[in-house]
Amino acid sequence: MSQSARIVGKVEYREGDGANLVIRPGPCEVEQTPLDATISWTDGASKGVAAMPLPDFQRYVASHAIRFDDAPA
Repeated sequence: MSQSARIVGKVEYREGDGANLVIRPGPCEVEQTPLDATISWTDGASKGVAAMPLPDFQRYVASHAIRFDDAPA
């Protein structure tokens, strides 16, 4: 089940062995599994999707760089 969230800080992901890429601030959708989290967003006419290991995702949530819409401010 996907959850609505918002990127409010610096969140990065890596595609393969490439450099880290930044996910722009704004609304997103998050799907979590026991191993990873997939973040999807829309940026104008383009759509982005990033998968990251669950520990990395949890670090971004703990640092408040990612906030779920139902979480207290």
